[in-house]
Amino acid sequence: MSLPIEVYGLDVTRAGRSILSDFNLSVAAGERLAITGPSGVGKSTLLLAIAGLIRLNGGQVCLGGEIVLKPSAKVALMQQRPALLPWATAMGNVALALKFAGAPRKFQQERAAALLEQVGLADRAGAMPHELSGGQQQRIALARSLAHKPAALLLDEPFSALDAEMRASLRDDVARMADATGVTVLLVTHHQGDADALCHRQITLSLPPVAGLVPSILKAA
Repeated sequence: MSLPIEVYGLDVTRAGRSILSDFNLSVAAGERLAITGPSGVGKSTLLLAIAGLIRLNGGQVCLGGEIVLKPSAKVALMQQRPALLPWATAMGNVALALKFAGAPRKFQQERAAALLEQVGLADRAGAMPHELSGGQQQRIALARSLAHKPAALLLDEPFSALDAEMRASLRDDVARMADATGVTVLLVTHHQGDADALCHRQITLSLPPVAGLVPSILKAA
């Protein structure tokens, strides 16, 4: 399942500073969009707003025509750090969202096992986070993000801590799983190679002389 994302007149102020002002964005269902630009321009803030994790000063975010007012299982956010529970196994971490949603234990295990297979870690299901490499931990985080079949996957620099080989491998995993599910993907990155390889379209955010951020399209689908 995939849904379009629409951002209308978004205003976000944090610590007394305007981060996003009268910001508009449209992402088609199933599209993979890269968001680039310098640090501090509001890229991560935009993802948090779409995920329903921060308060808006104005404007609104819509997912599939519905206004986003709070976090939803329809949206998954994967960040730079995997943030795995250190006391849970790889399978336990993948099944976490399903557990919180009250899914039957058998379904949790079956879904987690299937996702671990897809990210190439079926043989590490019982491993603890400290027993996994950084790349393996990020694969677990990716599988966890997709466990509840979200309509939108928000990626905030998920490859930045990886070496070149692992970066390319995990990027391929994301592309393959996005193709299989049709999920709408927003990728925040400073890495042009990630944007080019993974996404259909790119926008860049800049800090103009006047208040507000205006994205310019760098590449169309």
